[in-house]
Amino acid sequence: MTSQPSAITVTLANEIATAQLMADLALLVGPGDVITLSGDLGAGKTAAARAMIRYLASDDALEVPSPTFTLAQSYESGPFPILHADLYRINDPRELEEIGLSPLPDATLMLIEWPERAANLMPADRIDVALHHVADGEADARHAIITGFGKATGKVERLGQLRRFLDDSGYLDAERRRMAGDASTRSYARLQRRDGPAILMNSPARLDQALIYNGKSYLAAVHLAEDIVPFVAIAEGLRQHGFSAPAIFHADLDAGFLISEDFGSEGVLEGSPPEPVVERYEAATDVLVHLHRQQLPERLPVAGRADYIIPAFDVDAMLIEVSLLLDWYLPDRGVAVTSAIRDDFNAMWRDLLTEALDVPKTWVIRDYHSPNLIWLAQRQGLSRIGIIDFQDTVLGPCAYDVVSLAQDARVDVSERLELALVTRYVEGRRSAEAGFNVAEFAALYAAMSAQRNTRLLGVFARLNRRDGKPHYLRHQPRIW
Repeated sequence: MTSQPSAITVTLANEIATAQLMADLALLVGPGDVITLSGDLGAGKTAAARAMIRYLASDDALEVPSPTFTLAQSYESGPFPILHADLYRINDPRELEEIGLSPLPDATLMLIEWPERAANLMPADRIDVALHHVADGEADARHAIITGFGKATGKVERLGQLRRFLDDSGYLDAERRRMAGDASTRSYARLQRRDGPAILMNSPARLDQALIYNGKSYLAAVHLAEDIVPFVAIAEGLRQHGFSAPAIFHADLDAGFLISEDFGSEGVLEGSPPEPVVERYEAATDVLVHLHRQQLPERLPVAGRADYIIPAFDVDAMLIEVSLLLDWYLPDRGVAVTSAIRDDFNAMWRDLLTEALDVPKTWVIRDYHSPNLIWLAQRQGLSRIGIIDFQDTVLGPCAYDVVSLAQDARVDVSERLELALVTRYVEGRRSAEAGFNVAEFAALYAAMSAQRNTRLLGVFARLNRRDGKPHYLRHQPRIW
């Protein structure tokens, strides 16, 4: 059934306010979405499209001319392709075929001015931004009516929630700057006010309804965060134990929005191509040593909610993760996965993981690697490593995060540096724990390396084929 249209109305005092609105909408849309821009001549349709294109391209000076005469203009400088079209000069909807707009291209964000010129060809699932002059208002003042049709109704409703959240937290008038996203459904923006920057996280609830393992969805079965509560809980837990996790200034746990401390963008890599900065990787290793020495709680308080219980990284969860190799990677390599292959694979891994996980548990951050580590040069000691991705934390073996760092899937870490980091970790643990078993850790490190890298081959193949993110495939040779 098609949802009833959902609409919100926004008063825009000037072009800055228009740019802020389009930046907020850009946070919620992606390739395959269609945004139509309607209104009279001079209503600001091109200005609105230009603001969104420049925001996504992270380039305020990007030349974005009106496509009135070219009819369509494409942009490849953002996170996904954008096509900006103007149908004002279209006299016959069949002309859209000649300019490549019928059918609409896949995996592209469409911005279409004057959609009424080909109303019958507009998709049922779309967002319309209707702009109108404000009577007796300033020259740049506009009313914007944003309407979601079909499957896009939810995005317009979420836009309304986001605008209310920003208003309530005092950031509605802040300047927005796009930030690169990650492999999840989350998106981010840097908010700039006079009192300094902050980070906006848009983290909608991940409603994975596909039941694949003992009646559980993939997210639930492998203990991936399904909402924003784990991020809030773990952030505070890390901070209380002396680690640099972002302070949270404002949060809407129900809607999945939060505004947090901005750690900046100086990471643990440098150069082109990027290489590990040894001092920073060593500091990140020391953070793990200190974390794993502590007696860490399994329950964490969340204001206004029941305590958050950190899930255990159990054999079944790890087994489902490595099975992504069978489901996504091997088919891409032309391998037919028979039931016999699957049975042998599962039996082999279950034996390995059952033995490997029979060890004391600690907090496993899971993606403790270069994209999620920020260098805070102005701080001292362990606080110099800012950790920004930890909502999927589980209780598991200490070696897992050491593997994540020393065998970084996103950048080449030499064998020499890997060995130095692992040695540094072992010596750090042994200096404080006389009973630390080096041989047991070495075996566990090997097992977690096998599990993590097998999982990543499947994950990156899935990101390419299911989610349209082929850039992850460039990491496969490193994982091999």
